[in-house]
Amino acid sequence: MHEELGRKLVEGKVITPEQLRRAAEMARTAGNGSLGSNLVKTGALSEEQLTAFLSEHYGATAVDLDKIEIDPQVVKLIPADVARKFLVFPVRRHGRRLFVAMCDPANITAVDDIQFITDLEVEVLVAPESAVRKAIDRFYEPAETMADISRDIFDTAEDLEIVDETEDELDLALASQADQKPVVKFVNSVMADAVRKGASDIHVEPHEKQFRVRYRIDGVLYDMMSPPLKLKAAITSRLKIMAEMDIAERRVPQDGRIKIRIAGRTIDLRVSTLPTIFGEKVVMRILDRSNLTLDLTKAGFDESALKNLLRAVEAPYGMVLVTGPTGSGKTTTLYSALSRINVPGVNIMTVEDPVEYNIEGINQVHVNEDIKLTFAAALRAFLRQDPNIIMVGEIRDQETASIAVKAALTGHLVLSTLHTNDAPSALTRLVDMGVEPFLVATSVNLIMAQRLVRKVCGRCREATTLHPEVLEELGLSPQEVEGITFFRGKGCPECSGTGYRGRVGVFEVMPLSSTLRDVILARASATEIKRKAIEEGMLSLRMDGLQKLKKGMTTAEEVLKETAKDN
Repeated sequence: MHEELGRKLVEGKVITPEQLRRAAEMARTAGNGSLGSNLVKTGALSEEQLTAFLSEHYGATAVDLDKIEIDPQVVKLIPADVARKFLVFPVRRHGRRLFVAMCDPANITAVDDIQFITDLEVEVLVAPESAVRKAIDRFYEPAETMADISRDIFDTAEDLEIVDETEDELDLALASQADQKPVVKFVNSVMADAVRKGASDIHVEPHEKQFRVRYRIDGVLYDMMSPPLKLKAAITSRLKIMAEMDIAERRVPQDGRIKIRIAGRTIDLRVSTLPTIFGEKVVMRILDRSNLTLDLTKAGFDESALKNLLRAVEAPYGMVLVTGPTGSGKTTTLYSALSRINVPGVNIMTVEDPVEYNIEGINQVHVNEDIKLTFAAALRAFLRQDPNIIMVGEIRDQETASIAVKAALTGHLVLSTLHTNDAPSALTRLVDMGVEPFLVATSVNLIMAQRLVRKVCGRCREATTLHPEVLEELGLSPQEVEGITFFRGKGCPECSGTGYRGRVGVFEVMPLSSTLRDVILARASATEIKRKAIEEGMLSLRMDGLQKLKKGMTTAEEVLKETAKDN
């Protein structure tokens, strides 16, 4: 933005001379950001006000990039580095005219360069800077250089604060290198960017010829950026310093935690390092309490299944088991159940590995194998602490299973998880662990299996039809789906072009009736138990997934990927 814009804003009484001076000073000292963006940062005016003024002043139409469909072929007309350099985004093409969104319509150099590159006539539209950055971020491949990354995400990192970071002086050369400001700023920026994008994990991975950063969003890993390979050691060391690990030890796996505060939210990052042949791989699990929904009624349960689950977790004693693979939301379900029954009149104790979220009013214990504080040892100690409700992070062995079952039989409500594919398999797993069938049959109230499927993006969803082969694989006949509209996501800036946004649970809730208890006592197989449970009204994972498919919540691909066909 040139000086004329500042003068026009003051003459139009949109801003004061003092506000203009402050923004100009910020642009000069910080060395980044246009006059307009710094006016917004200082609070002199909003992005909407700035966009409206620019539109009127330059006679350029204002555009809302979130509300228009973008053709990926048009995006390819302008290279990513040019789009980032000039903060310009191609919106549509009409014949030889290319419509581009810019936050600075006065940038004649950008217009000339784009016309030269595309050999098209450029028509300028005005959009807020944040919207242009967001569109570039979603439609172009991630930035490849530190400079590009800086432009894209360093602004986000300005609000990030490291909480309780160690202040010890470190003499090691690696620590010195890791404390260099660009590396510190880069690491902070990655964390802030991942939180902003709603990622659950950050993967920092060294390879022979590449050093890459990936985010897991809605259960899927996406390549985000490739920092220079020469910064591999410095970035890894910086992360280890923040997580209070031994940066001199690079031969063995290490675990640590980082606490950050961004935009007023305190977020924990669980950090794990693993030595690989090309260096240490670092994975950070983002534990954002503000994204934790502890309401079972909003998890996506079928009405009957929810009623059965609530009855089981509100019972005075017995065992409730949640099964599923890692990352299927088991811990969140258990926390949700505990939050529902967390009242002043009960003593709730949990043993976890590790404790992911701190819940007020609940006594939480972290497993520590080094001092022999195992699940079983903690459970034995719990029984001397006058508990009403016990949550065991995972039943891994016969000893833990035996103590948990006995606790459930002696007047305690026990909640725990198992790694099995479905609910009936959990019963046979307990028996295989050495727990007698009569103890399993009398102690267990309910078993629930769950998965997470991605939801169709609400902004860009459109009707679609399913191929007969897909219907057959789902176990559906053409008659069953007659009159049902299926949906898919076309891809938009809101969902980063994936067609999915957010996830919803798919559940298999199996309460133990007297009939099922008899089947267990007869040492029936998991298949027989499942068949009997379905006869009694249980929805299998596949059946619940099909319900969500028919409601337009997810896609056939997600249901097929996360659930198995019923025998």
